Amino acid sequence: MPASQDHIDAATPMGATLTGGGATFRVWAPGALHLYVSFNGGGQAPSPSDELVKDPATGHWTGFFPGVSDGARYRYRVEGPGGQGLKRDPWARELEFGDFHDTDCVVRDPGTYPWHDGGFVAPAPADLVVYQLHVGVFSARGAGGEDRRPGRVAKLLDALDRVEYLADLGVNAIQPLPLVEFRTPWSLGYNGTDIFSPEMDYCVGPGELPAYLDRVNLLLASKGAPALTRAQLEGQVNQMKAFVDVCHLYGLAVLPDVVYNHAGGNLDDQSLDYFDRPANPDDANSIYFSRGREAGGKVFQFLEPNVREFLIGNARMFLDEYHVDGFRFDQVTVIDRHEGGWWFCQDLTETLRFHKQAAVLIAEYWGDQPWLAVTPPPRGMGFHLGYARLLRDGVRGVLGQAARGEHAGVDMGQLRPGLERPENAAFAWQAYNCLENHDLVLDADGDHRWPRIAQLAHWDDPRSWFARSRSRVATGLLLTAPGVPMLFMGQELLADRWWSDDPNRTELLIRWQELEGGDRHVSDFHRFCRDLIWLRRRHPALRSDAVTVYPADNANRVLAFHRWLPGVGRDVVVVASLRESTFYDHGYRLGFPLPGHWHEVFNSDLYDHFANPWVQGNPGGVGADGGPMHGMPQSAGITIPANGVLVFARDHGDERS
Repeated sequence: MPASQDHIDAATPMGATLTGGGATFRVWAPGALHLYVSFNGGGQAPSPSDELVKDPATGHWTGFFPGVSDGARYRYRVEGPGGQGLKRDPWARELEFGDFHDTDCVVRDPGTYPWHDGGFVAPAPADLVVYQLHVGVFSARGAGGEDRRPGRVAKLLDALDRVEYLADLGVNAIQPLPLVEFRTPWSLGYNGTDIFSPEMDYCVGPGELPAYLDRVNLLLASKGAPALTRAQLEGQVNQMKAFVDVCHLYGLAVLPDVVYNHAGGNLDDQSLDYFDRPANPDDANSIYFSRGREAGGKVFQFLEPNVREFLIGNARMFLDEYHVDGFRFDQVTVIDRHEGGWWFCQDLTETLRFHKQAAVLIAEYWGDQPWLAVTPPPRGMGFHLGYARLLRDGVRGVLGQAARGEHAGVDMGQLRPGLERPENAAFAWQAYNCLENHDLVLDADGDHRWPRIAQLAHWDDPRSWFARSRSRVATGLLLTAPGVPMLFMGQELLADRWWSDDPNRTELLIRWQELEGGDRHVSDFHRFCRDLIWLRRRHPALRSDAVTVYPADNANRVLAFHRWLPGVGRDVVVVASLRESTFYDHGYRLGFPLPGHWHEVFNSDLYDHFANPWVQGNPGGVGADGGPMHGMPQSAGITIPANGVLVFARDHGDERS
């Protein structure tokens, strides 16, 4: 007799689901001839009672097994026209620790983790300040404070050692690189093989757990949350949940990077590839994949409804079971250029918007018409935010020109396109801006990409005054411009070297010791970033849509822009200068949109050898009582420090939150 069909109906979830004193199993394998659940290693010959029942109309195999509980191990034994063998469940929530060539799936009860984040409300998209990190090399400290990263992949629970740091920095969302299983010792994460399972190398086994439990419970206690038991932190699923949970308690939304354009190029025989064991397999016989290849991996078959269900179901799992607050979708450009990809994106965004209205959907889309990513269906794909290149290219362009010396020409007008409303987008905040990210500043086996900002600012000496001050201008523009800003890990620490995902590349790891007393310039730059992020959060005009960019003053290397809340005001004027000498004694005339007093609420010059005793600026603010200028009805004389950013505002901003 084949497996029982108790608790099986049209709504039975895919994968293994605990219910009714056992578990249901459901898997898609339309070409398979027989399909069995093989428990605890799969070494035994299959029994007729272990065979699932096939629905010829859907290609789904189902069955119920009594007595299955949390932690049970299983795989599928698939017999098809091309042979037979074990397969991991594509929907498996966890894989056992061990040899990735022969790994069981683990049944998990989603209700074993006691969430503490019921009061957390994620920021609205326009209010986001995002920090991108790679868990495997971000941070890991031992009991004595020693750096545990060299030669060892860092863990999700290691990253929590920096959650207080990130909250203090002022970012309100983190964007981890992919967190799902890849079958290599370390990786960027874009070669995923089991996208419903946490990456096992980012988790810890029972032997390492006690020390982590104490640290997690200290973080919970500081927020008045009850402690976890050891059992509640065991297992990869619960460790990833604890990671999200603690981030939420500290005010950080979690926006994981997901890869729906392709799977890893290292798909093994037990993966979802050729799942139903077709005869003479080739690309056309792989039910999950098209013939396409991108970034070394197989492109998903977006026209197939079961594949769309698989990918969208993955996103829904992260929203429901892990409480994530949205996603960064990798290379939507790849999805769009493959058959069915456009409709898949619309299906994806419409489903997720309906499923969790507050979820933030970020598209890495580099098409010729980038606004289509953030335009609602049917005209567009329906994402909230889309990667933007105009501010990045403009800032890097002026920085590269300024680095040639004080007599080099600098076209400050390059900044204008990135400061104005994105073309054809409904809102200015839909531009997702970054100056650095994991792709741009990656060192991949010596394949240097774009330099980090401090290195671009002064190639010969990225700790010189020129590098420090120009880096402040670049970062100041990112954090005051329209759009959502994203910082890449280490950027706030004046990082000047490429990065690598390989923990053995110790020379490229973030040097946390430089912040912790080892480098005055790093701690000053960190303070600059922190204060500017909080300034953005206090002044709603810096998160609004309305912006007017002043004419570029190339002769003096100055550009200014005005931001405000329509109908409310609360105006802000930002001034950026890459001039290597100061305009002293209010010697630069600048237009202002309103008469009266303007507070100088931020001055980047203060942060060089903080608190800079020689700071040049406008203490107490300025009075805009002069005639029209720069298209504005009023003007004032201001002092602009060399290579500096100033922010003037009508008020001192909201209380820090």
